[in-house]
Amino acid sequence: MTSITMNRIKNKKASDLIFDAFVFGLCIIIFFVIAYPLYFIVIASVSDPTLVSTGKVFLFPQGFSFFGYEEIFKDARIWIGYRNTLFYAVVGTFINLLFTLPAAYVLSRQEFRARRFLMFFFVFTMFFNGGLIPTYLLMKDLSLIDTPWVFIFNPLTVNVFNLIITRTFFESNIPNEMYEAATIDGCSHFKFFSKIVLPLSKAVISVIGLYYLVWHWNDFFTGLIYIRNYDLQPLQIVLRDILLSNQVFAEGAGSGGTGGGYAQRYADQIKYGVIIVSSLPILILYPFIQKYFEKGVLIGSVKG
Repeated sequence: MTSITMNRIKNKKASDLIFDAFVFGLCIIIFFVIAYPLYFIVIASVSDPTLVSTGKVFLFPQGFSFFGYEEIFKDARIWIGYRNTLFYAVVGTFINLLFTLPAAYVLSRQEFRARRFLMFFFVFTMFFNGGLIPTYLLMKDLSLIDTPWVFIFNPLTVNVFNLIITRTFFESNIPNEMYEAATIDGCSHFKFFSKIVLPLSKAVISVIGLYYLVWHWNDFFTGLIYIRNYDLQPLQIVLRDILLSNQVFAEGAGSGGTGGGYAQRYADQIKYGVIIVSSLPILILYPFIQKYFEKGVLIGSVKG
């Protein structure tokens, strides 16, 4: 600790120190309440299913077993699912940003008189929508059923919540004087947006990009409703099929007596493995853009 920090601690009253210790302890408890379930899933996925089911796995893995991961990765469809989901997530996120960022910039400009009128209709869709059947008929009329493009071009291509955050970020952090100075040098709106606004908006772009990427990666409903071709199914549908097939096997074995409990334990281990397989890529990616995350959300959510 520096001398300045030590002096501040010495100058604090006993009541302040007690309060700080209470807050610190409360934060630690909250952290463990949130983090432990994820940690338990990790250790349970590599532990002996029998020890997990009997409650003997608590802090550390016991009796290493990779049965769940072996069952998951021996299914050839898992690699097809990964390939499809990676394509949907990367291309879909690019298209989302391609539509969201220009729309947010236009709606942030004070000189655009129709911005409040258009913003009303954007917000209106957050509370009211056509529902599943009209949406399905629309996708069918656009010939998007059973194609990879249904994951990319759909009613959620522009998320209104993300649009509002990005628009507020532009309003709060891009001074109008900057645009006025640029126009003196002959800069158009398009050039100002591409050369000045985007480089200054890395924080909010990273946050919105992460939101869209996670949504595409976890998108289960689109594949369930609009896709029948197994070669186009996303990872989430493939994992669901693997999970269901093992669950059915466990329930079938349940009618045979003790074998049912044995099969159920291994089916549970596959459940833990499915959670890790589906979440790990996003968990690995997050630390690389975490430094932008807090700044982008706070600045984009509250207008200064």
